[in-house]
Amino acid sequence: MTTELGRMRKLRNYIAGEFRDAADGRTTEVVNPATGEAYATAPLSGTADVDAAMAAAEAAFPAWRDLVPAERQKALLKIADAVEARAEELIAAESENTGKPLGLTRSEEIPPMVDQIRFFAGAARLLEGRSAGEYMEGLTSIVRREPVGVCAQVAPWNYPMMMAVWKFAPALAAGNTVVLKPSDTTPASTVLLAEIIGGIVPKGVFNVVCGDRDTGRLMVEHRTPAMASITGSVRAGMQVAESASKDLKRVHLELGGKAPVVVFEDTDIPKAVEDISVAGFFNAGQDCTAATRVLVHESIHDEFVAALAKAAKDTKTGLPDDEDVLYGPLNNANQLAQVTGFIDRLPSHARVEAGGHRVGDRGYFFAPTVVSGLDQDDEIIQKEVFGPVITVQKFTDEDQAVEYANGVEYALASSVWTKNHARAMRMSKNLDFGCVWINTHIPLVAEMPHGGFKKSGYGKDLSSYGFDDYTRVKHVMTSLEG
Repeated sequence: MTTELGRMRKLRNYIAGEFRDAADGRTTEVVNPATGEAYATAPLSGTADVDAAMAAAEAAFPAWRDLVPAERQKALLKIADAVEARAEELIAAESENTGKPLGLTRSEEIPPMVDQIRFFAGAARLLEGRSAGEYMEGLTSIVRREPVGVCAQVAPWNYPMMMAVWKFAPALAAGNTVVLKPSDTTPASTVLLAEIIGGIVPKGVFNVVCGDRDTGRLMVEHRTPAMASITGSVRAGMQVAESASKDLKRVHLELGGKAPVVVFEDTDIPKAVEDISVAGFFNAGQDCTAATRVLVHESIHDEFVAALAKAAKDTKTGLPDDEDVLYGPLNNANQLAQVTGFIDRLPSHARVEAGGHRVGDRGYFFAPTVVSGLDQDDEIIQKEVFGPVITVQKFTDEDQAVEYANGVEYALASSVWTKNHARAMRMSKNLDFGCVWINTHIPLVAEMPHGGFKKSGYGKDLSSYGFDDYTRVKHVMTSLEG
């Protein structure tokens, strides 16, 4: 819920079925990254707010847990319908949150969000344990699959609405209750989701607490949650894992990425360039699966780089209401400084083929950028830029392509571009990433898992695997005598 405060809107926490200010009255300003100007205030929640949200979720858990799955399914289907009905409000809030183009938010985010909620609504009715059996004479064993309890969830700023869905949908479907914290830079659409969801589920089942990293730390360290889930940076994930270890909470981590895009000599270059440029620049490259690290066979390297540079120069960034832009601004001033820093620190052997600079002097826009001539150990190859920057490296054979692709600390997503089926199958086996796309990059579907290895974290979002961290397994054995 928001209220007008002069020209500034006032966002509020949603706890136990009502909107509230922070207990101590503290707030933080929320900035529209397309303008660089504050448009709202949000609570800077502290201990009292987290305590209240956790108590509400804990009190609501038994009744929500004990609903038959069909009843939870009905609630989630109502949520999906409500999100669809109020799509324009959500799009406006998300665009103000992030500066994203309105048209692309409408076409690329609302439909999958609604579909994902509906998927988990149906999947909630398939969370059965294994069938009964006798594994010791005179005794029957069954396996129950149960919700874990209260879930502390922290969502990122790159896809505030959609990542909120990835958090709450499996948790609620499985019978858990939720305390969700949006990023301090993008709380508006999550607060609106609280208004939508709160009108459908019992009070305390879904709670939103706004705040900064200290608020998130208070949530993770709180005694009440049975699990903590975060989508964010590697640094943040490591801090969450360390904090949660103090009382052995379950942890679900979806962290950074540095997706390799391996392009072989038999690739359809025009099609690959078109698809890869979109997958690299979409959402200003602020996507853990973005096609940011292109590896090209030496025989087509120069042709490919020239075509990719042209595609970058033809790609537009701009204001949310411009229908011709592919992406909007970077999310915040710190992110603009981070992306700029990577370009400023490029080694002398690197070549900026396109872009490499800020666009305009209002908001946090950065030009579509292509950098070539890079070595495997260069900083921009090894570290996540999280901006509209595509790097290009040259490889000589399949073994070197695998070595370069796997030679980073991230392991979330990857793609292979070739007409050779056997080669594609070998690469999909040898690439050490949670997802391997072949002749495409970035499509996701609700039925398939999303999650990585190594420093990209652990646990899966989406699909039936998305329930694993939100449920626990219990063995029940009964005597057949007496």
